Order: sequence, then C-alpha cells, then structure tokens
Amino acid sequence: MSTVQISAADVNKLRQQTGSGMMDCKKALIETNGDFEAAVDYLRKKGAKVAASRQDRDSNEGVVIAKATADGKRGVVVELNCETDFVAKNADFVALANKFTDLAIEKNPASLEELLSLEIDGQKVSDIIIESTGKIGEKIGISKFETVSGEKVIPYIHGNYRLGVLVALSQAFDGADEAGKDVAMQIAAMNPVALDKADVDSTTIERETEIAKEQIRAEGKPEEMVEKIAAGKLNKFYKDSTLLNQEFVKDSSKDVRKFLNDTAAGLTVVAFKRVQLGA
Repeated sequence: MSTVQISAADVNKLRQQTGSGMMDCKKALIETNGDFEAAVDYLRKKGAKVAASRQDRDSNEGVVIAKATADGKRGVVVELNCETDFVAKNADFVALANKFTDLAIEKNPASLEELLSLEIDGQKVSDIIIESTGKIGEKIGISKFETVSGEKVIPYIHGNYRLGVLVALSQAFDGADEAGKDVAMQIAAMNPVALDKADVDSTTIERETEIAKEQIRAEGKPEEMVEKIAAGKLNKFYKDSTLLNQEFVKDSSKDVRKFLNDTAAGLTVVAFKRVQLGA
C-alpha cells in the first residue's frame, strides 16, 4: 500500500471529473500513488471489469427519451437500460440518457452502432457506458435507437420515461404541435402495428388471416364461407391496428385519418416510431 498522502481536495477533484463515488476515488488515488491521470484510468478499468462481470444480467429497466431538432424536421428516440427501477429513477441516469439523445440530435447518426461510436468530450459513447457501469454497479446500455423525419416531427414521452413516441406530420402549421401530440398519445395508447393497410407486412397479414380462418372453422361455419368471413376479420384488424384507420381516442365519431384532415386539409402522418421500455 502506498504511503502517499491523499487530500480530500484530490478525492473531490477526481470525483467531479469521473462521477465515481468518494471511496472509489480515494482507493484509486491510493492504488496509483496519487497519480491523477492513472487514477482516472484505474476507475475506467474498474468500470470495464464490472461491465464484464454483469454481461449475463437482465437490464429491462431504464428510461426512454424522445426529442426533436430545433427546426422540428427530425426526431430521435433512445432507450437506455439498467437493471433496477431505483437506478432508472436516479437523476444522473436520466441526465445520461438525455446526453446521449442530445448527441443523436446534434450528430444525426444513421444507426445505433454509429451512435455508440460518437464521442462526447473525446470519449466514445460505448466507453462512457462501460465507465458508467462501473460507477453505478449495474449493467447499462442503449438497446434502441430510432429516428424519423418530416415537415413537422413531434416527440412525446409517456409514463415517467417508460414510453417514447415520434410522429412525423406531412405539414408544419400553427397547431401542428397540439395535433401531433394527440396522435402521439393515440400511438402510445393503441400501439398500432403500421401506418396504413399497405404498410402491414405480409407475414402479419398471413398470420392474421390464418388465425381468422381457424376461428371461423372452429365455429362450424361452412368452408365456402371461410374466405369471405376471414376477409372481413382482416379488415377489422386493419381498422383496429393501423394508425390512420383506428378510431380516434379523443373523438370516437372519426378515425385518425379524418381527425387529421379536419385539422388541416390534406394533413396526414408520414411516419411514426413507438419505443416502450423493455418491449
């Protein structure tokens, strides 16, 4: 053990720079004979060791952050995970998620991999995550990164950072924020599988059709009626599960498509993303 004198000021300085706990900082300085830069490296290596030891842990808690650029033309949503609800509610953890989201807004990465390779103050996001794992003592990581673009993008966060939505509208106009938020709340509540009928993937259509046919046959309907009834059930699926055809939750007399067109002639949604924590 080193006999070098470690002052409280040195410990506090290291804590301010790294965000690590006081005792961890003191130990790092002792182990490195008071060499400040070596102590920083010591703490980063500690983070890597903790990260490696917790790779098999589940990290289904965390926060979802959704934001748009200042001009409203692009939005991003980021899910940062941890192991416990206690950490997820910590202000520093939420601030870290916001920092990563702000970076994505500024740099416009094309993928999660590209986001992880971006730097904040000369340090890669992937390395910051490893270092933060050491500080927090839990496995953390970015599991989802989504982005949309349009004439007007509205971000929405629901349920204390547990669900984030991005809505891209076809027009920017006075009142677009309010209309976009209404649609975002619709998406949060009703979880549509696609924007419109044409956007539903063929696998989903085949699955829904086969389920419908099995239900119809189980009810004892004649085989010659199966296809026709199944087509009707598929149309019901489109109405319930595609955004523009869903009944508008704030006014059941119209669907979302009509709500948008009533708000501004020709207004529609061109894209949306919904990210739910742990889903």
